[in-house]
Amino acid sequence: MTPTAAPVRPRDAEPLGDPAFAERYRAMLARDARFDGQFITGVHSTGIYCRPSCPAAPPKPVNVTFYRTAAAAHEAGLRACKRCLPDAVPGSPEWDLGDDLAARAMRLIADGVVEREGVPGLAARLGYTPRHLTRVLSAELGAGPLALARAHRAQTARTLLVSTSLPVADVAFASGFGSIRQFNDTIRAVYERSPLELRASAARRSGPRSASTDAAAPAAAAEPGVVRLHLPARAPLDAAGVFAWLAARAVDGVEVAGRDRFERTLALPAGPALVRLRAATGATGAAGLDVEARLTALADLAPLVARVRRLFDLDADAVAIDEALSADPALAPSIAATPGIRMPGALDPHELVVRALVGQQVSVASARTALTRLAEALGEPVDFDGSRLLFPTPAAIAAEGASVLRGPAARIRTIVDVCGRLASGELVVAPERERHELRADLLAVPGIGPWTAGYLAMRVTREPDELLVSDLALRNGAARLGLPAEARALAAHGAAWAPWRSYASMHLWRAAASA
Repeated sequence: MTPTAAPVRPRDAEPLGDPAFAERYRAMLARDARFDGQFITGVHSTGIYCRPSCPAAPPKPVNVTFYRTAAAAHEAGLRACKRCLPDAVPGSPEWDLGDDLAARAMRLIADGVVEREGVPGLAARLGYTPRHLTRVLSAELGAGPLALARAHRAQTARTLLVSTSLPVADVAFASGFGSIRQFNDTIRAVYERSPLELRASAARRSGPRSASTDAAAPAAAAEPGVVRLHLPARAPLDAAGVFAWLAARAVDGVEVAGRDRFERTLALPAGPALVRLRAATGATGAAGLDVEARLTALADLAPLVARVRRLFDLDADAVAIDEALSADPALAPSIAATPGIRMPGALDPHELVVRALVGQQVSVASARTALTRLAEALGEPVDFDGSRLLFPTPAAIAAEGASVLRGPAARIRTIVDVCGRLASGELVVAPERERHELRADLLAVPGIGPWTAGYLAMRVTREPDELLVSDLALRNGAARLGLPAEARALAAHGAAWAPWRSYASMHLWRAAASA
């Protein structure tokens, strides 16, 4: 569905004469769950906002406004529907796909930047003044950065209230609220219930997990510093494919991976954390992940959730991607065999830079061995259920990496140089970077070529349309599927896969790995 500036509302006596409004109204009438999270239906006759698939009787067009964000609906004075729970759905894929200011701002808001650094910090990261950023977000999304962050806090709080047994005060601070009073007031304004009433109503409706809610059964007993919750995903979800990808690249001491599980340490804003991920289980087969996190501070929960969602690409519109790529007869069998393939993201962009540089022109197994050696030598020990390691920081690799790394001297110089630039801030690799600017900055560094720049654009900024035809494994996978194996010919053939060439790449890599 083509994004438009919010809100989309009837502008005359014939609201369905507006093509954008009519498109969304048809999706709402069809109760098509594929559009849940992609836009919000505001119903002014009842004062509520709903997901497109809400089972309630459809409102008349003249009573409807469509919003791109829940925050815009809040700003219009609407409250969340108690029946369809519009916040209990995956996020909009638009925020991962987009490269405009609004999309990049939404990625940072989800990561908790407003709570940690305020609107001035958010604006500085994006390279604009707070006033300009507020003006753009208000025009594009219907709400400014403070309102968008407030809506995100409310959604995080609702998830924790219904899917964990955390004390309410802990939920407030884990969600990013500065005070209990602010938390209570926001929850009442958005959901027209107190936090305890919201938790009680979820308990009454508890049962087998379904696609209509992201609530997991509350844990029997809370453990200090431990949070367990369920993250919903857009179906279909090839979680097994992401687990296999991570398992093949797991760094000993930092990560442990299996067929349907993954755990690792990572550094979050408040300190180290241990996260355990499993494919969601449930009678209805709802797509998603079950998460267990041991955190230094509960305030790190929001950034952790945002990064896990990116790692597993949970918000991707898999139906639209599969439909588009299936038009190629060579890809169609692979898509039928593996619906909902995902493009793995990154929990730590700086770590991914090191992984990409170490993995240049070597096998996955060789890169894993080299990275394990690096982690054992330079990783910081942390105590989570026994001795664990954090992946080495760029500063540590810049200082000591030359004595640990093995291989061509030029590659070692590049890795040490890049880590020095990352540590000093001279090179910024982050999800909020504009893709063309990040690519240009990377290519300006001696030793970084188009493959590395493209690979990092795919996994850090979620570039959906990257086809790395210089990659030997990718071309081998293409040959196995009956596609051209020569780089130029494959690039020419793959032009028809736009704008989903990154996802086509995952199918080609999968074919190569299955050889």
